[in-house]
Amino acid sequence: MSEQAPSTGTPAGPLDGLKVLDVSTILAGPLCCQMLGDFGAEVIKIEHPTMGDSMRGHGESKDGVSIWWKEISRNKRTLGLSLSTPEGAEVFKRLAATADVVVENFRPGTLERWGLGPDVLSELNPGLVLVRLTGFGQTGPYKDRPGFGTLAEAMSGFAHLTGPADGPPTLPAFGLADSICGIAASSAVLMALRHRDRTGEGQTVDLSILEPIMIAVGPSPTVYQQLGEIGQRHGNQSTNNAPRNTYLTKDGKWVAVSTSAQRIAERVMELVGHPEVIAEPWFAAGNTRVEHVEELDSYVGSWIADRSREDVLAAFSAAGAAVAAVYDARDVVEDPHIRETQMLLEVEDPDLGQVLQHNVMFRLSRSPGQIRFTGRSLGQDTAEILQEIGYTDEDILTLKESEVIK
Repeated sequence: MSEQAPSTGTPAGPLDGLKVLDVSTILAGPLCCQMLGDFGAEVIKIEHPTMGDSMRGHGESKDGVSIWWKEISRNKRTLGLSLSTPEGAEVFKRLAATADVVVENFRPGTLERWGLGPDVLSELNPGLVLVRLTGFGQTGPYKDRPGFGTLAEAMSGFAHLTGPADGPPTLPAFGLADSICGIAASSAVLMALRHRDRTGEGQTVDLSILEPIMIAVGPSPTVYQQLGEIGQRHGNQSTNNAPRNTYLTKDGKWVAVSTSAQRIAERVMELVGHPEVIAEPWFAAGNTRVEHVEELDSYVGSWIADRSREDVLAAFSAAGAAVAAVYDARDVVEDPHIRETQMLLEVEDPDLGQVLQHNVMFRLSRSPGQIRFTGRSLGQDTAEILQEIGYTDEDILTLKESEVIK
């Protein structure tokens, strides 16, 4: 398997000393805060005291314990708090007064309705960075619509461009738009903090789930504006180069081939026994090779179909051509490169024992991140967190009896 995550002796992360309040739910906001926590930030996960974050019920579970929760909420202390009550709002104000970042994903106007809008929070804490994640942003005609990653994947052009030419638009089987948004949000936090470092000013970040995946899909709006062309589905083929596809091997496995670079395309055709096409004028550029995609796919596909996946990978590697096996989860876990570079780590969890998780997203040589602990139970740290901002045991008991906290 993989190496054990470090528990002690690791240098402080680059965000050590940063305090983040995570009042977001499901995926985009929690992923942003997971990344901040992975690199040293103190993250307090604030959830409704009885319902909790719906993410606790997403995905597979073992013995009633959500596996995904253990990763998305790692490195976060948990606080059960009802923000919609006056008493809960007051607790939140006291927390926000001591925080550097707040990440929320309520519908526009919700924080304001609770008396916790940007004007209130910035008056309490002028250096606060408030990150507001919604489906469609804080303004515009769609701002009040429910926003989920599926809708962004549809509206961004991603679904329209994904899938076979003769099939329906295709949605991903995982939280693609939310994940892209969460990663973008972590970048936005650091930009806003950089501004605060220079000026002392906090600010509000308005980020929709839709916009980051629109950018990831590429320049199709510009192509339409300039040329009047609308991209169509091409399955696994590319409109930019060929051959580029997935191909079935003799032993029933799949491999993916890419020829984005001209020299790579030449090596592939030499390998599969058709060097004659390299001399053709149309072979000199990816966008003209595409005009002969069926011919090129036939050459590559038939060669691969006569060989096992192991033999295909070995031959492509020896030829310096680009290929990869199409992995399932078992392949990912067992891959020697993924293991050796510690893209996955086993960490200790009180409920699941040794649990395999994605490592922190990138490696820093001087101030590496780390997985300090896995996702915790609802309200596990409530008393400790409130004591840190001046609440007495009696205060905490009163709030608990009135169901403001858990």
